[in-house]
Amino acid sequence: MNGFPSKEIVDSIRRQYPPGTRIELISMDDPYSKLEPGDRATVTGVDDIATVHCNWDSGSSLGLAYSEDRFRKLTEQEIAEEQKQSEQPNDGMNMNL
Repeated sequence: MNGFPSKEIVDSIRRQYPPGTRIELISMDDPYSKLEPGDRATVTGVDDIATVHCNWDSGSSLGLAYSEDRFRKLTEQEIAEEQKQSEQPNDGMNMNL
């Protein structure tokens, strides 16, 4: 065994987390990452070793390692709440420049 996930596992992860899927970080054991539990991202793809690549709302593009990092899909309700919040005016601070 080479330590890499099987093709079946990679295919399963790709089906579970297609590009565009919204996720939330639960935990990550990376002392150099500034990501925190609760941070959210949009999946951009899954590579051949099942790393889930993301664009984090914080600006990071750090991928999530299969069987190391913990994360979850956002529910439809959570996604709807995000969209509603993004449509809210920003406290009257709109400036037309």
